[in-house]
Amino acid sequence: MNLPRLSLGGAQLGGQYGSLTDADAIRLIHTAIDRGINLIDTSPYYGVTQSETVIGKGLAGVNRDRFLLATKCGRYDMAEFDFSADRLTRSIDESLARLGLDYVDIFQIHDIEFGSLTQIIEESLPALEKIKQSGKARAIGVTGLPLKIFETVIPQYPIDTIISYAHYSLFDTTLTKLFPVTQPCGITVLNASPVALGMLSEKGPQPWHPAPAALKDFVAQVVAKWHAKGVSLAKLSLQQSLANPAIASTISGMATLAELENSLSALEDPLDLDLLAAVRADLAPVLDQTWPSGLPENN
Repeated sequence: MNLPRLSLGGAQLGGQYGSLTDADAIRLIHTAIDRGINLIDTSPYYGVTQSETVIGKGLAGVNRDRFLLATKCGRYDMAEFDFSADRLTRSIDESLARLGLDYVDIFQIHDIEFGSLTQIIEESLPALEKIKQSGKARAIGVTGLPLKIFETVIPQYPIDTIISYAHYSLFDTTLTKLFPVTQPCGITVLNASPVALGMLSEKGPQPWHPAPAALKDFVAQVVAKWHAKGVSLAKLSLQQSLANPAIASTISGMATLAELENSLSALEDPLDLDLLAAVRADLAPVLDQTWPSGLPENN
């Protein structure tokens, strides 16, 4: 697949960062595709099927060769997980029905750190392989937060893609430690949430953000400092991700046409390396800090 450097994340289309109307979401989807952002990444978890449903409405009537679609399975609500082969097999058909598609380009197991990695390797991924062989998915992969989960799964099962999130931003670039694992296997790496789930945006993170309060407060102070100077750290962090050739595509959430234009400007404008160094120096006290996710043994 010829992936775009910048992809559209579906979490905002599911209302996880604030509500938006179907009409606005559909307009955003059409404009993104017209502007070359032709990979949309979603999940039944986002808005509890709302994201997939509105994306299906947005893609109705759009030629299938104009876009790529990635969705997920295994996570269906904040605390609802089911990585069994039976559930994942049903999940692809449910997603295809909501999306109005015959197949997806990438089908991924969502947030595998919340389950047994043994089950993921021995049961879940073989189920996805059968789905791929059936033609309902062109590529399969896994997603999650702790880098440890990828280091465990990749040597034990041949996958096509991974989505890592919040590990390649202005204050956390630990995703680079995974490249020696992914590159020899030919695995496509997609980086999601280069703004660390909103921490690097002027609006700040949502109340549900899982990072420690001290980390969020420190990052917010740095964001405010540079915002006062007319610098968007959200844009700079996106630019940093877009500039890394080891990252096949960067997935960024957008809820408005203005946010879409801001993301496109990050794609088009040159990365200021001196500015990047200055900002990263300000963020040095929290360098590579993260937060736990999923089962303790998977962190």
